[in-house]
Amino acid sequence: MHTKENSCCCSFDDCKLTTEWLLSRTRHRPKIAIVCGSGLGLLADNVSNKQTFRYEDIPNFPVSTVPGHEGCLVFGQIKGKSCVFMQGRFHLYEGYSLCKVTFPMRIFKLMGVETIVVTNASGGLCQDFKVGDIMVIKDHINLPGFAGQHPLCGPNDERWCVFFHLFLRFGIRFPCMSDAYSKDLRKLVLDITAELGYSNFVREGVYCMVSGPNFETIAEARMLHILGSDSVGMSTVPEVTVAKHCGLRVLGLSLITNKVSLDYSREEKVNHEEVLQISKMRAEMLQNVLLTFIARSHQVETINNSNCIYSNAV
Repeated sequence: MHTKENSCCCSFDDCKLTTEWLLSRTRHRPKIAIVCGSGLGLLADNVSNKQTFRYEDIPNFPVSTVPGHEGCLVFGQIKGKSCVFMQGRFHLYEGYSLCKVTFPMRIFKLMGVETIVVTNASGGLCQDFKVGDIMVIKDHINLPGFAGQHPLCGPNDERWCVFFHLFLRFGIRFPCMSDAYSKDLRKLVLDITAELGYSNFVREGVYCMVSGPNFETIAEARMLHILGSDSVGMSTVPEVTVAKHCGLRVLGLSLITNKVSLDYSREEKVNHEEVLQISKMRAEMLQNVLLTFIARSHQVETINNSNCIYSNAV
């Protein structure tokens, strides 16, 4: 039974207030949003006409508490296209509800964003993966969701609302997730990496989310591998779920920053500093991929958005 205490903490009115606050302070109207994972905030460095907002200054916005997550929303242009970058995301292990973790996705929806690019740092479970590989996410396993930790739990507001000349809603009660990661966007980014000469370290695979904050035990890692996971991390899936629920296209890129141990005889131990170091080493190449992707994103047919109808209403 839902009560006021356990219902969604981010209502449409909260999202509307935050969106209006941002739109009143920037002329940028981004169509692409990029979520920068651990140590990948450098991806926003090539933005022109940059405008930056600290998370703590934005109404209703959570604040990043993890090293490697700067905590800024960066608006600007890349190759003449308006974009917004999240330099730092939010995690379940920080103590935030999944409603708060995914709050920015709904803001992007209301701002008119059509495509979300999520990046993260993850541990490689697939034995063919190497440290420094870039994995194009083709699917995910929402392990916390199996235990009821799901961003779409609670009342689903299916009302259509008028907002900036649009009739909008966030999504249906039971969204399909079999195509959460756009096949067209995946093909485009694989073509781009081939053209850039990166094919030897670009993979496709299944990402599994665990809640963290501890890294996995060997027994847990073995279980995830048996389930079909190619890499594991502590983020991304909630944002992708809500973005898909909102009718947005999603591209997911995961940087393999360590090999997850499946062998009790191995003595190497993963740590967050190592993750940040590998992220910094590969950030330039990932940046090249994203710059080209943004420039050529028009090649993918514009989203057919069932949750958005244009209107003459004010």
